[in-house]
Amino acid sequence: MKPSGHIDKVMHRIGGEEVLKHRLRLKTTIMVVKQLALQGSSFRGHDESDDSLNPGNVLAWIGFAAKLNDQINSVVLRNALGNAKYTSPSIQKEILGIIANRVRCKIREEIGDSCVSILVDEAGREQMSIILRYVSSSGIVTERFFALKSVADTSAETLKQAICDVLSQYDLQIEKLRGQGYDGASNMSG
Repeated sequence: MKPSGHIDKVMHRIGGEEVLKHRLRLKTTIMVVKQLALQGSSFRGHDESDDSLNPGNVLAWIGFAAKLNDQINSVVLRNALGNAKYTSPSIQKEILGIIANRVRCKIREEIGDSCVSILVDEAGREQMSIILRYVSSSGIVTERFFALKSVADTSAETLKQAICDVLSQYDLQIEKLRGQGYDGASNMSG
């Protein structure tokens, strides 16, 4: 009978509360993934079940955050909905991908209109790493890891296409390339 008790008002209020819980749950996972990436630590454990003694770093650090903060504790791990824990390996990889893309965009911003040199190295089986070297706006020669790219094979044509794809994705023109190095990617020398 009260206007504040109408179903649409109740559903809207519940929806807003649920959104805040999801945001806190996701924010906690993002902060843990970001910190583990900064430290170069592993993410997953051998046994990630609820009763595991060593569930992996992501789950362990989310649990640690939950012990320090009651608000986080009320929405993560066992208190989260079964399909919305935001701790799966695919979620972790997606978060890392977003962070990596933001880092590459920041590097691109640092480069500005400067010329760049590119260093390419085979990084294992059918992977190549791309490092950019450039002079920063403060006059310092800077070298940054830029991408790790999977390739179908290591032929010169495939590697060239992968390099061009990465450069064009971040609007780095080939005309601005002033040097090339192919350590380990010897078939690129031709």
